[in-house]
Amino acid sequence: MAKKPKLSFWQIWNLSFGFLGVQAGFALQNANVSRILSNYGADLHHLSFFWLVAPIMGLIIQPWVGAASDRTWTRMGRRKPFIFGGAIAASLGMFFMPNSHIAIAILPPVIFGAIMLALMDASFNVTFQPFRSLVADMTPEEQTNTGYSIQTLLINLGAVIGSFLPFVLTNLLGVGNTAPEGQVPPSVVWSFYIGGSILLISVLWTVFTTKEYNPDEFKQYNQSDSVVVEAEKKSFWQTLTSMPGIMGKLAIVQFFSWFALFAMWVYTTPAVAQHIWGTAIGDSTSPEYNEAANWVGVLFGLYSVFAAIFAIFLDKIANRLGRVKTYSISLLFGALGYLSMYIFTGQYALILSMVGVGIAWAAILAMPYAILARSLPADRMGVYMGIFNITVVVPQIVSGLLLGTILKFVFNEKAIYMIVLAGLSMLLASASAILFVKEKKA
Repeated sequence: MAKKPKLSFWQIWNLSFGFLGVQAGFALQNANVSRILSNYGADLHHLSFFWLVAPIMGLIIQPWVGAASDRTWTRMGRRKPFIFGGAIAASLGMFFMPNSHIAIAILPPVIFGAIMLALMDASFNVTFQPFRSLVADMTPEEQTNTGYSIQTLLINLGAVIGSFLPFVLTNLLGVGNTAPEGQVPPSVVWSFYIGGSILLISVLWTVFTTKEYNPDEFKQYNQSDSVVVEAEKKSFWQTLTSMPGIMGKLAIVQFFSWFALFAMWVYTTPAVAQHIWGTAIGDSTSPEYNEAANWVGVLFGLYSVFAAIFAIFLDKIANRLGRVKTYSISLLFGALGYLSMYIFTGQYALILSMVGVGIAWAAILAMPYAILARSLPADRMGVYMGIFNITVVVPQIVSGLLLGTILKFVFNEKAIYMIVLAGLSMLLASASAILFVKEKKA
């Protein structure tokens, strides 16, 4: 088996540049979907049910996309057709979601908005897994950490752009930040337009600057024809039952970390509005609520800034401490970040909380995949990465089913306690990484 050629920095950069735009769109969704759905009339304790759309789309789509991209060989490439197609569909969803009120003659805006959320999430999921697998496909072993660290950097740069857009448009360009009941503020609408455009442009950059290995080259750098043929004969169930044990151990860590992330994405806006701005429970239209919502976008952008900075050093830290230890320590910082949000009572103090969240986010985006890349067969990388996504979506589904009830009946709709719960879950994730995950040696 021949050794994969070493890539230049810019070749590795181009592999993941499109992920910048995808994450800009995803960040806009994460920071503003609760706000948009609340504008359309969704109750606070029902928000988590609407958010279930995202993990369900991931559960359905990513294993299929993973398997399909493993078997796809086109003139465009192996992974790139899925990346490009998903980007087009996602940009359409980003245009229509903040304009859901235009469909009021057909469907209630909150229902049409939920359908557009499903379209966006389905499309994002079509792109996520191929981007992950593209790095594993193209980089040699000694550049795997570098590849995923650069991808993490670009992901977080995209998240910064997406998260900051409503705040920038409102405070620097004077775009309106309030809207009549049942509609979305212009600052959010235009943010989605801009985010969708960035998504398409960045994905096109990856498509036109990256040349994937053809089938003959791929077999030369990975496995012999006979091994690949035998792998293709395996059913999905056989593939699932024969997956490396490391995937199951990482799944424990993933459950607690993604449970925490889901709680953050759904409830940070009402938590900050109530805890810092003092808004009433159920308020989604006041100037104070919208100011808090814009600030949450800034906070989400800042944790992505801190994640991007940390990602620069993540490769060297992981090489020195080991991937598992780096992963665990990073998750511990995330837990402290969440828990500190309950203690702080000023909006600017929350920036310090985001440092911890950003460190955890950088590790969550890179370390599990870097750990897996060393343990997965190259010819089945896509399908296993797709299956691994189940460990991302299942905790979110559990969160979506439980958190609304917990908020209403345990926490009396005081959303800040959902962030505390997220912190406790992230603590369990950190402990699980050290206790259960053992890294395969090179």
